[in-house]
Order: sequence, then C-alpha cells, then structure tokens
Amino acid sequence: MSLFPSGDRTVGLLAQVAVERSVDRYPDGLTYAVPPSLADLRAGERVRVPLGRGDAAVDGTVVRVMAPDAAPGIPTAKLKFVESRTSAAPPMPAQLVELAQWISSYYVCPVGMTLACMTPAAVKRGTGSVTRTFVDLAEGWEAAIAVAKRVTAQQRRTVEALERAAAGERPMELRDLCARAGLGTPEPVKRLVSSGILRAERRTSVEAEWRAERGAAGPVPELTAAQRGVVDAIGGSLAGGFSQHLLFGVTGAGKTEVYMRLIERTLAAGRTALVLVPEIALTPQTGGRLLSRFPQERVAILHSGLTASQRNQQWNLVSDGKVRLVMGARSAVFAPIPDEALGLVVVDEEHDSSYKQDQMPRYHGRDVAIRRAQLAQCPIVLGSATPSLESWFNATERKASALHVLRERAPGLRLPRVEVVDFAEERRRFPDNRVHLLGPRLAGAVQETLDGGGQVLILLNRRGYANWIACADQRCGWMMRCDRCDAGMICHKLPAGGGAATQYVRCHHCQGEQRLPRQCPQCAKQVSVFGLGVQRVEEELARLHPSLVAGSTMLRIDADSMQGAEDFHEALGKFGRGEARLLVGTQMIAKGLDFPGVRLVGVVSADTALNLPDFRAAERTFQLVSQVCGRCGRGSDAGRAIVQTFQPEAPAIRLAAAHDYESFAREELELRGRFGLPPWKRMARVVVRDESEERARELGEALARELSGAAANGDAAVSGPMPCPIARIADRWRMQVEIVAPDAGRLGRFLTKVRNAGILRPGETYAVDVDPIALM
Repeated sequence: MSLFPSGDRTVGLLAQVAVERSVDRYPDGLTYAVPPSLADLRAGERVRVPLGRGDAAVDGTVVRVMAPDAAPGIPTAKLKFVESRTSAAPPMPAQLVELAQWISSYYVCPVGMTLACMTPAAVKRGTGSVTRTFVDLAEGWEAAIAVAKRVTAQQRRTVEALERAAAGERPMELRDLCARAGLGTPEPVKRLVSSGILRAERRTSVEAEWRAERGAAGPVPELTAAQRGVVDAIGGSLAGGFSQHLLFGVTGAGKTEVYMRLIERTLAAGRTALVLVPEIALTPQTGGRLLSRFPQERVAILHSGLTASQRNQQWNLVSDGKVRLVMGARSAVFAPIPDEALGLVVVDEEHDSSYKQDQMPRYHGRDVAIRRAQLAQCPIVLGSATPSLESWFNATERKASALHVLRERAPGLRLPRVEVVDFAEERRRFPDNRVHLLGPRLAGAVQETLDGGGQVLILLNRRGYANWIACADQRCGWMMRCDRCDAGMICHKLPAGGGAATQYVRCHHCQGEQRLPRQCPQCAKQVSVFGLGVQRVEEELARLHPSLVAGSTMLRIDADSMQGAEDFHEALGKFGRGEARLLVGTQMIAKGLDFPGVRLVGVVSADTALNLPDFRAAERTFQLVSQVCGRCGRGSDAGRAIVQTFQPEAPAIRLAAAHDYESFAREELELRGRFGLPPWKRMARVVVRDESEERARELGEALARELSGAAANGDAAVSGPMPCPIARIADRWRMQVEIVAPDAGRLGRFLTKVRNAGILRPGETYAVDVDPIALM
C-alpha cells in the first residue's frame, strides 16, 4: 500500500526502479509513479517501493526518471507509487547506473541485484554517520547585536571568537567554538542563535579512524628511455577520449613508475585517477607509494578489509568529490567518482584471477574497468609482467589495445637466476630426503641466504598442513573425503602446534570442519597424514633452520593466517623493516610485493595446478612461477630463484624460468586456437545445481536441449551436459553446459535471446558464468 494520501497521487513523473530481488523479467526495472513530494528524484537514488500482490516494501535503485509521455504503453492510473527515499548512501553517478545495466546484460544477472552489490552495505546503512552542529555569524549580525537587550560576557567572547577565526575555519563546529570562547556549556551559543546574531546548521559526516601509512618519500627516479616512450605515448591520449593500453614489462621494469607519471598528468589536468590492484595484500604498499608520491592529495582506499565505518567514510569522500586519487581491490571499480571527473583507470596485475567475482554477478573487474573507462571516455592502462592471454590477444591479434613493452628491468636491477630442480631426480639421488618438501638444493640455499643477511620468500600454493588423509594400511584403502562434497579433506594445524589433538580437517569447498580422526573408521588402524600444505612447509623450515621462529622471524601469509587488512599491514611491515627474515605463503606472496632485501625465492612445488582439468592450468602455472620469481633481485643483488617440479620440461615451467612470456603466449595461443578455446572464442558456462543427482542431470539435459534449439542458426555452439570436475559441493550435485560463440557480441546477443525467452534463468539452480576463468 502506498504511503501517500489519495489527494497526493498526481502522476507527474515515472521512475524505473531496479528492486533488490531476483526479478529477471524486466531488465530495465519496474515502472512506478513518482509522487509530487519526490519530484526532485533522480537516477541513482535508493528508494523504497511496494512489490507484488501484497505490496511488500522493498529497496531498489532508480534507473531512470521520465515523463509519462515517454512510456505511452504504460497505464499510469494503475501504477504503484514510490514510497520514499531509503538510504543514507549518496546518489549513484549516472555512469555507474549505466555500468550496472551493462553488467546485468553481459553477465546475466538481474539489474537490481547488480546495483545492490555495487554499493557496500555500510554505505547503505550509513555506518559511522555523525550529525554535528556548525555555527557562524548570521547575516546582519552587527545590527542584531546592537539592538539586543543584553549581551553577556560569554556571548561577546563567542562572537569575538568567530570574528577572529580565519575564513577557512568558519562555520565552526559547536564544540570547537565553545572551547575557543572558554564556554563550559553551549547555552550562550544557543541564545545568540535564537536572537539572530549567530546562525546554526546541522551536517552529517562519516567518522572513522583511518590508518594509511606513507611509503618512504625518496627521490623521484629518472625515467629510462623505454619508460619515457610509454609515458609520452599514453599521456598523449589522456585528453583524447577512450583508449585501451596494455603495458607488458618484465618484473621490476618500472611499470609502477609509469603509472605514477600518468597519474601525475591526470591530476594536473584536474581529473581523477582510479587504480585497481588484485588483492588487499597489495593495498598497503601501493597505497603507501601513492600517499608519499602525492602528499598534497587525499587518497581514498577501498577494499573489503576496511571496517564498516571506514568503507562508508572513504565512499562518501569519493562521492563528494573530495578525493582525486582512488585505489582499491576489485570492488573499487564501482567507486562513485562523479560523472565527468574520471580521467584515467589503471589495472595493475591485470592477469590476476582475483579480479573475477565468484558470486552473482560474476563479473571480471578488469573487463568492467574497461567498460567504465569507455563510459567515462578516458584511457585505461592494463599492466602485467604476465598478461592474461585475453589481453595479449586483444593487443596482438585484435589490435583493440595499444601494446607498450618494457623488456629490461629498471637501472641497477637484474632479473634473477632461475634454477629448475627435477624433484624426482633429486629424490632418487638423495633417498633420505623422500619425506621432505624442501630438497637439498633449496634447503641449502635458504641457509646460505639467511647466513648472508638476505631475506627469503617460499611459495607453496596450497593451504593447510597436508592434503592426504588415509589409513596407514594400504590394503584397507580408506581415504578421508568430505561428506558433503566430492573432494578430499585437508588437514590443518591450530596455532599451538603439537600432536594430533591440535589437528583438524576442513573441506575447502563447503568449509565443513571436524577433528582429525585418530583411527581408521574401517579397520581401526592408525590414520596417516601426508602430502603438501603451506603449514607443513613452515614446520619443516623451522626444523631445518633454528633461527627461524614462526610468528617472529618467519611469517606465514595465507588465507588462514591473514584475517584482515591489519594483519597484512603488520606482516608486510615486519618484513619490510627486516624484523622477519622469511615469508612462506600461498599465491598471496607472488603478487606485486617489492622488497629489495629478498635474495632468494623458492617454489616448493610448481605442479600444484598444472594438471587440473582446466584449459587455463598452464597459463596460471606460468604466471604464478614467473611472478613469484620476479619478487627477488630488486636490490643490488640479482637474486636467485629455485623451482622444484616433477615436470621440468613442461613449457609453462621451462619458459617461466627463462623469463620468456612471449614464446609461452605464442605456443599457448596456437594450442587454444587449434581447439577453439578462449580467447579465440568466447565462452559462457552454466552450472545446474540440485540436491538430487538425477534431477540435476535431467535439468542439465533439458537446458542443453533448449539452448541447442536456440542456437540452431549457428549463433553459438552448445556442449553438455556433463558432470563438473567436482561433481558435488555442499550436498548439491553439479552439471555443466558450455556455450561457445565466435566473439563477445554474438555471445551476448545469444544469452540475451535465451534469457528473454525464459530458457536461461539465473539463480540458485542455474549459475551462469560468462568468460569463466575456472572450470572446476
């Protein structure tokens, strides 16, 4: 039921509202009448509207406001009315509303849910909002004070405090004014306001404690000839509308300095720069560099590791136009930068899989950033030492991006020497080392580096302690698997360490946990725990190198040990100051970290992802090995990287060790072209989920039939259904159907057609992933 009385139901305007529900029948939103009391309503504002037969009040975002004659087919007399504005959140810029509509269309997600995910919950709730009173001299205050019957000494001190205050200090917050005038109570101020001598206004602001450490403000490095060429080439396009650039440079080539110079030019032109990084782990270092390089600028940092009040505060600063330099992880692409203000977008480490959202809407932050730059008509720079094959293809084959190359490291830096260790051969030569994760060469190099005063990074991209839990009696054959998933359980150790009592098992898919069983449930014999895990590497390092103390001189960085942004700040700070000598961790330590003291990088196993049933497995392996090896050699010493593998001749490992991305890209693109895989084609993956295996198969078969019928004219090719590589997660069976089209345009048109026909219904049963980066 509308909240407006019958006498106030004149339909002056109409509003299309995207409600925060899984309503996919109306991609442009539902149409409502706008009451006269909301005549100033505009696109991007959050409102409350009645929905359904019961007129349930739901929140939504205004997509468009229009006159009734703009929608002649809509019977305005039957329309429901917008009830009210609902949120403390500032209105969303028009470009963001348009971006949300594109995401909804391309990534097959209801527009209301898309818009809902773009604004943080803390912003919608107004977390941290504080209303304060500000006071200033009223217009004509001299005349008012002259005719006042009585002005006390306290009141005169108050007026004099405002008179003496600099223009930038007025209006003055009530508490500050009382302090300056020596008042013990605000009553004298209130009397001055009531007599017309002072005026008061209430302002709402967001308050939060904020910690952003500046990096060391060293001298600005001189550009190399190659860097200068890139800066001039991209900088020349800053005022020329949209342009897309791929900056490919070896690790340590100075890509960050190129970003800095382009940001400098953008700010000088009075525009705003947006910088995206893949992980919140990188925000302390990158944010510190920006703060030290641009001390006169206020930098907004947006990522999921902030407190609710901090997120609201930073969001409002950006929306109010008080910040011209914005950086953050994936969701920062939705920063509410005012329309016409955005002048440059930078996506650092553009290849990283963290840019892909794994829940609806399943957007890719890099591609959304490209679309945002198109809407803002500004350049976008995608940077990486190991570009995604999509970005490389767009630059070298489609010519959609301008390619800029930095082949040499910055002056004074050398690429590390990479040694590939055939771990099978090493174990044959040293049979006593069979149970160790660090071979003799890597273990010896760690000791040598520590003795020489250097720092070490050790990578194993596998969380937990061990990935194999089974009966010690091989004749029994029992292996521990998750009761709810088709996957093995992973053994973890609690921080205290020790025996079996401190160990537990966890499924990394449904997050189910239980204590590690002491006996085999089938034969009652001992349970054996073995295999790979970063916790076990940490334990082995402490045993081999007594100078390494977990939590002190040795730090572990993974999703289990780093619970928030403060943990990252602290860990990276200790390592940067030299208090910690060794970092051991998962892929989180392979991205963008720059510490000149690192002289050794060790990869415990380069094979963890190489043999997965996913056509991107080789690409991810190359990127991970290449990126982590690039973390060393950033000081006076070239550094050394040791890569342990059972497949030393695999192209991904061999070419990563040779720092030869271009050869890898050429070979991998040729292979994918032969099989019609992305980036030569575009793909969408639909995962059908149901608690019944038979029902999931039936739904998958029905979906594949209908999609194949819709694709009969050759718009797309449909394959499946087939069981997903992990066939069951959280008690839901999973079947997949793949759709492949020649290009993004035809894939998008096909998905729109089947969506409008009701064949494809995104939701709990059907998970639609456009341009998937993982097929497990």
